[in-house]
Amino acid sequence: MTTRNRLFALTVILLVVLLGAIALDNLLPALSLTPVLSLPDVAQTYVTVFLGIFIEAAPFLLLGVIVSGLISVFVTADDIARFVPRNKILATAMGALLGMIFPVCECGVVPVTRRLYQKGFPISAGVAFLLGAPVLNPIVIASTYAAFGIGPIFWSRIGFTFLIAAGVGMVFLAQPNVVKVLRPLTVAPMAAGGADRGVDLISVSEIQVETFARKLQRAFGVAADEFFDMGRYLIGGALIASALQTFVPQSALVGIGAGPAASVLALSALAFVLSVCSTVDAFLALSFVNTFTAGAIVAFLVFGPMVDIKSALMFLGVFRRRVVVYLILLPLLAGLAVGLFVNYNLAW
Repeated sequence: MTTRNRLFALTVILLVVLLGAIALDNLLPALSLTPVLSLPDVAQTYVTVFLGIFIEAAPFLLLGVIVSGLISVFVTADDIARFVPRNKILATAMGALLGMIFPVCECGVVPVTRRLYQKGFPISAGVAFLLGAPVLNPIVIASTYAAFGIGPIFWSRIGFTFLIAAGVGMVFLAQPNVVKVLRPLTVAPMAAGGADRGVDLISVSEIQVETFARKLQRAFGVAADEFFDMGRYLIGGALIASALQTFVPQSALVGIGAGPAASVLALSALAFVLSVCSTVDAFLALSFVNTFTAGAIVAFLVFGPMVDIKSALMFLGVFRRRVVVYLILLPLLAGLAVGLFVNYNLAW
């Protein structure tokens, strides 16, 4: 499928979703269903939640695929080799902080990580970047400061995110075989020397003399392919998250927010279900301050940006399924441990 056909198909899908939502919103009130069957209200809630999640996440995914496209065309494997420290531990720590250069949230970070892998980025550093960048970037740091100011919540979010992202990344130092970690579509360009889809249609001499405008055109072509490829995971994740938010009462989770252990578990589960973008989740967490414990707030702010429903599905576009399970469970367990540590050892 050509880039033009992909864009056309994606546009049609989005148009159908939006028109369907508008039609549903206008037609459901006119339906005369019995009060016992509150399907119209449920359907309207589902559509509203889905559009809220999708519209919030889509611009950041777009930013991520644009960065991915630029990396594809303007960054070479040699550039990555010069930029990444030779020491694997230092490289992993650097990966956790790479969000300061690529300020992307949990949606945009996935295509960027895949493109970096295709340029020869180390596995451990990529995992650390994937988990750390949604928090350790200037935009999210500024939003956390605006919500909580300079204080224990602010520093805990930054510090614990770095430790967990780097720690989980170092776990993958034990598995240097990229074939066992990454999906074949991610590994294939690495085996071809970092070649991108469509580059084989251009001769080497043409690439060497092509203009900046031509390179930019190729970059946006790659970005369009990335958006179509990763967008299906985003839509699937948004559909699941919308269903959980619609049919699972959040009051059941909020009702156990006072316990030092139960509150951490409840708010971590809520972070996974809500799938709120990391750029605004600090303000949502601020509304929980009088309901949940400090450890639960920290767990929400640390674990939520690393893994939620939509990002977990997007991981499937980069990693093998077994690896995705580890990428969900390891940050979850680490986030729970952080929340419990704060509740039982620190008095805020």
